[in-house]
Amino acid sequence: MKPFITFTNYLPRTPYRVLNQPVTWQINEGEVWAIVGLNGSGKSWFMSLLRGNMPAVSGSVQYHFLEDERQRLGDTFLWPEKFIQHVGFQSVYSMSDFKQMYYQQRFNATEAEWAPLVSDLFSSAIPENLVKVLNLGPLMNRRLIHLSSGELRRLVIAKSAMANPRLMVFDNPFIGLDVAMRSQIDQLYSSFGQSGVQTIFISPSMRELPSSVSHLILFDKNGNVAYVGERGACPEWSGTDAVPSVDWSTIPPITTIDCDQIVNMNDIEISYGNQVVQQHLSWTVKRGEKWALLGHNGSGKSTLLSYIFADNPQAYAKNISLFGRRRGTGETIWEIKKRIGYTSSEMHLYYREQCSCQKVVRSGFFDSIGLFRKCTEEQEKIADLVMNSLDIQYLADVNFLNASAGEQRMVLFARALVKNPEVLILDEPFHGLDDRNKRICIKAVNDFCQQGNKTLIFVTHNRVDIPQCVNNTFELPDNRDKYRK
Repeated sequence: MKPFITFTNYLPRTPYRVLNQPVTWQINEGEVWAIVGLNGSGKSWFMSLLRGNMPAVSGSVQYHFLEDERQRLGDTFLWPEKFIQHVGFQSVYSMSDFKQMYYQQRFNATEAEWAPLVSDLFSSAIPENLVKVLNLGPLMNRRLIHLSSGELRRLVIAKSAMANPRLMVFDNPFIGLDVAMRSQIDQLYSSFGQSGVQTIFISPSMRELPSSVSHLILFDKNGNVAYVGERGACPEWSGTDAVPSVDWSTIPPITTIDCDQIVNMNDIEISYGNQVVQQHLSWTVKRGEKWALLGHNGSGKSTLLSYIFADNPQAYAKNISLFGRRRGTGETIWEIKKRIGYTSSEMHLYYREQCSCQKVVRSGFFDSIGLFRKCTEEQEKIADLVMNSLDIQYLADVNFLNASAGEQRMVLFARALVKNPEVLILDEPFHGLDDRNKRICIKAVNDFCQQGNKTLIFVTHNRVDIPQCVNNTFELPDNRDKYRK
């Protein structure tokens, strides 16, 4: 086989970690590689390594495909990054100025109008096969800021493919995608290889790999390369080691006023501008119930939760009662938020504060993006206890933005738990987590629900992730054909 990229005894230097051993790795044309390892093991910096953005302590790297491009373009000064596209959680920042947007902006009609339309992002026609496989047609007249995490991922894939790269690297290749779209995109990944585009996938779990993957490079928990070779010859990961647990008896719960109904929605509509997504929805969540909220990408799950978490001002115009009070009868959003622990992909996208992971966890006491108030000594101890219980105490002094995406998810999960809330709302909380961290979080949720009168709303596209404590399901109907314009 013709070599594509070769690393020979390559020892990269990064600002945050240095490998203990050099990397020798050859990618041949036509091979489909996956880089697999635990959260924080060093997978993500391989992206910088592949793009030639990481200086070496020793060894060499050769981009064989550049020779073909130099001959084709008649240019001897070519940088590999020009021919490599990366699709990851933060790739959405490249599509628009998301860094200047704020978390609740998508729910404020006047400010959301400043966001671009999806159609504005494409200067040329999107290939028909991408429009069909990624189901982009219904998105073109939507505001970018109104899209779900799964819809955003589909856009990033399309834009990256249209750049005509030689190599596409997909970080968490199925993150945020519903079951039907996972199947379609798995076929799309295979088609990239068939059309001569090299693909590499980065994943925290062997269970989240596309079917086209032929070769693996595995990292152990210390960030060292444990295996390089064919997928079929790779040893199995047991994933059966014991996981820590949260001792909820040591974390005082929020003092609340008794009420039988936590949420009561009657005949509500979900829409973005003129685009109707759902109509005539009614849902009642009683105190102590545990619910799974399901639905396809773009069905309105996150918007529905925004009505409950008091992030969306549209709730005032709807027949919604929270904790026994009709919205708009004098309660403040902070009176609602203080009773709820919450995390979501949208919160992750907009949480860009330059602060330590410890401070991010502590911000959960005040429901703020960033820590602007001083915690009590007891609150500081509780935050440290939760981080220890989730096995992320090593991140305490790490800048949140320097942690890996999976580690950031664990920190935001801890933030949702830290005040031992009356209601826990988890919107796709396990995105990007390795199998061990996922088991830690599932155990924490199940143990949380063992306390008296705790209420849970859990959103996922993957039913196997639903905690055992969940015993009610609310699935939003698929209205894509009914309301499509």
